[in-house]
Amino acid sequence: MRHIGLPAYITKHNQPKEVLRSRAETVRKQIQKLHSSTPDISIVIPAYNEAENILKTLSSLADTTTTRKVEIIVVNNNSKDETEELVRLAGATCILETKQGITHARNAGLDKAKGEYILNADADTIYPPEWIDQMVSPLYKQDVAMVYGNFAFIPTEGTPRPVFLMYEYASDVSKWINKKFREEAVNIYGFNSAFRRTEGLQVDSFNHPVGSNEDGWMGLKLRNTFHKKFHYVGSSKATVWTTDRRLQIDGGLIKGTIMRLKRHLHLK
Repeated sequence: MRHIGLPAYITKHNQPKEVLRSRAETVRKQIQKLHSSTPDISIVIPAYNEAENILKTLSSLADTTTTRKVEIIVVNNNSKDETEELVRLAGATCILETKQGITHARNAGLDKAKGEYILNADADTIYPPEWIDQMVSPLYKQDVAMVYGNFAFIPTEGTPRPVFLMYEYASDVSKWINKKFREEAVNIYGFNSAFRRTEGLQVDSFNHPVGSNEDGWMGLKLRNTFHKKFHYVGSSKATVWTTDRRLQIDGGLIKGTIMRLKRHLHLK
């Protein structure tokens, strides 16, 4: 069931940068408590000029309820703002990738990671407390190649939260159609997915052909190479909350929803 409003655990972290900066010491202590030099799970977050958002993401991850050993790696992809300063202030690991682009950034994070499992996250996304365990536990089954989850939008610029539900429900229908009748790999997003590190390295990391996406292509390679399947986590406990930048790529809320519906009704 989707939320009409923002859950309290999301609102807590959806605060202005300066408010979260004042809480940075608490976040730092929480992240350091989670951190291990021999982690089970590596959370990899590419970031380019994310000073307005990165503390929201790290603050939410600091509140995780997992008992597993974790490391959080932020890949600074040539940010010109204070992204790296804020990452270090919050106590997460920050590495620099000078080759510009999301694929290079994700590859750098995967190469640096030590965990058995890789959790893909984004720097403009807020994560619920049980996200880590919800996303990683399906990978305990050896026949699962990659796990992907759900998303919801954080209202911006005065747009009421219920307005976003139209697009989100259309996205749910789209995911179901892709899974049942088309290609499920297109359901995989880099801000909410997981796989085994050793398997990701064996399939040439996130490298992909021109015209394809690094996250879905990774899924295809993992599934086809190891003859396994995808696992969709539909629980609200694994739903991540993100900005509407992805909607803007589709041309905005209304246009994006209509485009998605037309695609699956085979209309021009």
